[in-house]
Amino acid sequence: MSDTLQDKLDTLAGLLVDGSPHAVALGMKLVRVSPGEAVIRAPYQAESIGDPETGVMHGGVVTALLDHACGTAAFAGLGGDQAVATLDLRLDYMRPAKPGCDVIAEARTIKVSGLIAFVSAIAHDGDQNDPVATAHAAFMVTKASQAAAERARAEVEQHMASEKAGGAAS
Repeated sequence: MSDTLQDKLDTLAGLLVDGSPHAVALGMKLVRVSPGEAVIRAPYQAESIGDPETGVMHGGVVTALLDHACGTAAFAGLGGDQAVATLDLRLDYMRPAKPGCDVIAEARTIKVSGLIAFVSAIAHDGDQNDPVATAHAAFMVTKASQAAAERARAEVEQHMASEKAGGAAS
């Protein structure tokens, strides 16, 4: 029995955010992934504040969030087995995120052409009709991104095996 793309994405979901050290450091959490789409949340936290006087989240966090959500949507749009690297990323900031609010990035693959996926996204803090920023991006399958993905998969498999062995020993 062959797995569906959604089954594959569900299986790999742990790698998509938790396998990325910078995403982990920023507290990002995968909310949802489906063929060609991804939703990722960045929590409001002290480490993410860019302006201590206003409490506004740093724009770099929003940039990283949009890049990661777009990359995840591209991965899902390319069939869930091709690691990707950012080829081009364009952001338009529309307003600062509201202090105290998490920021959510919703990304969607618009078109796949060969080894390139074109993606658009919005980042918002609760109201999709009032975005913090929008993004348009292109991602490409590369040998380097494939090698990184294979290393990450091996690390996750090793971690899962050690957890299973530890659970069996308890």
